[in-house]
Amino acid sequence: MTSSAPVEPRAGWADGRVAGFARHSLAVAQAELVKIIRDPTELVTRAIQPALWLIVFGQVFSRTRAIPTGSLSYLDFMAPGVLAQSVLFSAIFYGIAIIWERDLGIVHKLLVSPASRASLVFGKALSAGLRALAQAVIIVLLAAVMGVQLRYEVASLAGVACVVVLGGALFSTFSFVIACLVKTRERFMGVGQVLTMPLFFASNAIYPLTMMPPWLRAISEYNPLTYLVNALRTLMIKGGESTTGLGVDVLVLVLVFLVLVGIAARLYGGIVR
Repeated sequence: MTSSAPVEPRAGWADGRVAGFARHSLAVAQAELVKIIRDPTELVTRAIQPALWLIVFGQVFSRTRAIPTGSLSYLDFMAPGVLAQSVLFSAIFYGIAIIWERDLGIVHKLLVSPASRASLVFGKALSAGLRALAQAVIIVLLAAVMGVQLRYEVASLAGVACVVVLGGALFSTFSFVIACLVKTRERFMGVGQVLTMPLFFASNAIYPLTMMPPWLRAISEYNPLTYLVNALRTLMIKGGESTTGLGVDVLVLVLVFLVLVGIAARLYGGIVR
């Protein structure tokens, strides 16, 4: 009579892989966050542009009432879009740091470390998400001062924080993929500048989807920023609603992020060639 193979060793092996992945990812994220702590000026300077959008653009269009926003004031409608813009703009150029690390030889050292490529990418994405969260605090405080009808429930604030981190991680990983493909700082900056404004304007950040022509609305449905804005508008603003549903928004963001992590992990080694 033969005995069945024990399950415990396989379960222990799986647990070890998960623990190792988490440990390596957190170590990478911690190393990246140390850079921010030593020089936090970047967080403030990158928050200036979204703040100007909220103060100038938001105030002007609130007076004109040219954009239909339903029961929300235009400033309330726009605030989550400006926050999403801050997340996008801070994360989309994150990949240039990967090119700098390659030139300094840091990438070579990371690739020969025990950490998997996926954990290296995930750790950097996590640090970018936390960086976006720090900027989000500035934008939310400014919105509160300007009288935006924010939701202050603990669950809502926690939801906003989680979605901001997820959005920052997603767009930084997208930036990571671009950096691995173009491999030079000059090309990366050019591609990044070309992509940011189309991503922003092909979303519902500053005007509702119903105002868009059909071709632009079709593009917006494949734009992750649209789902980020939807989720933030639902969680952040009193009376704010998503056009697709909060569950769908978060699911799309998670799936796109995981796909990008997989692509970036496969491309990471090629950046040193």
